[in-house]
Amino acid sequence: MLTVTKLSLQFGASTLFKDVNLKFTQGNCYGVIGANGAGKSTFLRILSGDIEPTTGEIIIPPKERMSVLKQDHFQYDECEVLQTVVRGNARLFEIMLEKDALYSKEDFTDADGIKASELEAEFAELGGWEADSEASQLLQGLGIGTDLHYMLMKDLSGADKVKVLLAQALFGRPDILLLDEPTNHLDIQAVNWLEDFLLDFFGTVIVVSHDRHFLNTVCTHIVDIDYTKIKMYVGNYDFWYDSSQLFQSLLKAQNKKKDEKIKELQEFIKRFSANKSKSKQATSRKKMLDKIEIDDMPASTRRYPFVSFTQDREVGNEILTVSDVSKSVNGEPLLKNINFRLNKGDKVAIIGENELAITELFKILSEEEEPDSGEIKYGVTASFSYFPKDNTEFFETDLNLLDWLRQYSADQSETYLRGFLGRMLFSGEDNKKPANVLSGGEKVRCMLSRMMLKGSNILLLDQPTNHLDLESITALNNGLIAFKGNVIFTSHDHQFIQTVANRIIEITPTGIIDRVTTYDEYLELKLKKS
Repeated sequence: MLTVTKLSLQFGASTLFKDVNLKFTQGNCYGVIGANGAGKSTFLRILSGDIEPTTGEIIIPPKERMSVLKQDHFQYDECEVLQTVVRGNARLFEIMLEKDALYSKEDFTDADGIKASELEAEFAELGGWEADSEASQLLQGLGIGTDLHYMLMKDLSGADKVKVLLAQALFGRPDILLLDEPTNHLDIQAVNWLEDFLLDFFGTVIVVSHDRHFLNTVCTHIVDIDYTKIKMYVGNYDFWYDSSQLFQSLLKAQNKKKDEKIKELQEFIKRFSANKSKSKQATSRKKMLDKIEIDDMPASTRRYPFVSFTQDREVGNEILTVSDVSKSVNGEPLLKNINFRLNKGDKVAIIGENELAITELFKILSEEEEPDSGEIKYGVTASFSYFPKDNTEFFETDLNLLDWLRQYSADQSETYLRGFLGRMLFSGEDNKKPANVLSGGEKVRCMLSRMMLKGSNILLLDQPTNHLDLESITALNNGLIAFKGNVIFTSHDHQFIQTVANRIIEITPTGIIDRVTTYDEYLELKLKKS
């Protein structure tokens, strides 16, 4: 159990949280959500003790152990992989070092023997004899094979380092688990394994994530950080989202009715207050008017951009044909004999273990690169817009945001451009920002704006959900569902793929697997075959 009492955090005159009182109990998983900058990661750092709150306290019962997913991917570079995982239980690792130091002494005394006996008892109590076995199982579950267990951390890829640090956090049966974006850089199999692990976990889990499917699968509660307040709700993310939308709708409808009633009463009072025969009724109406109160809409930091794709021209029957496409990069074969035809209404999710291969396919489809062999052919009515995974080159400019967008707009008027940027959550002084200082999420919203202005009937999107908050992911998700043209995309977001795609193409070392199906049905089919 973890209890938060009268917590507040201030930075100068700015208040991030105020008077927060929460209780996190064993056997539950709490998903922490909020707009970018609301303070999700900061809240976890307060819970872990990395940041001192301005007021209040965090209470953890004695002997309960907290484990935190480390964010520094270079901290353990000189350590072996297996040892890095075992370090997740700091006391156990400390005992192992003490034991080794004792047993290596040449002049082993009786006092050393007593100390060693005490250490051995604590070592066994903490599961020391099973430590290497448990660490190995965690690593293998996350996709780190035994051939990597005795390598140094610095020799692993970035994605594998993330998995090792996650295994470290899960190691040793902690009582409280704090996870900040644990699904980042994980493949589908690793995410599924983590979901199963957390569903079986006996302790308390507090997790920040932008992955809605993950939050829906593992969370029993949602902790919403919004406008200095932190509130807890029972249920998963979808339940919270539907409930909050319903509340907003009911409040708006209620206020609309009250507003109409106020106007009706005001009109009656205006017409009959001077009329002697109606004066009593007018006075009665005035008393009724005084009692009506319009409910304030709750202040919120949560904002949804307006993402809507329209096609200037409907595509014909011939859309896109990919024939025998193969491609190697730096001598490494990435694509081999890729063949598929895009049909009307297709919204295709490209998946696969090799992300370099997927990105290379998008570069070929966008005509940025040529295949080594084979060809791609677009129909005469087809037009495409491309969202690259790496958008750096688009923002290597001193142009302000308004002029940056003007490059891609047929309507050059400032009024139109400001209105467009406002709908994408850029307002006021934001328009004067140089494009080269934008954050990752802001750049993604700019690239989506560029695509919307083009009016294409085919959208090519390579990891568009990266860097976006939940609100922007939801807006993009809804925009692609509503789009009447064709979409070819890839994403790590399970729910995004499930709700947009009606066809799955998996890139394999020997070609593709192509199925007209939903993502969940495809994964279920793969599971049955394995």
